[in-house]
Amino acid sequence: MKFSFASNKLERQLSDAKTLTRSFGDRAKALKRRLGVLKQARNLADVPKGPPMRCHQLTGDRAGCYAVSVKENWRLEFEPDHQPVPLKSDGGVNEQEVTAIKFLGVVDYH
Repeated sequence: MKFSFASNKLERQLSDAKTLTRSFGDRAKALKRRLGVLKQARNLADVPKGPPMRCHQLTGDRAGCYAVSVKENWRLEFEPDHQPVPLKSDGGVNEQEVTAIKFLGVVDYH
């Protein structure tokens, strides 16, 4: 899958192993694994929905975004990077056609 980033700072944090560790501490190893799985996925439908990734679509004020579990309550949040976002006939996101994502942050929104 192709990646883009909400900010240059986030791109630096997630793209360099040393900066990843400095920025996220004990979450860095899990983040690196999650990024590897996302990079290998052909599309969003290929990202595991079960543990440990738990890729899921968000609701409420974060509707339209997705997240994967990192560690404890921490999530790597992203959104499909398509204009327009590919949709199914029922209005849901067509995850098989989502081949690019934009990272929004590493957050604890719980």
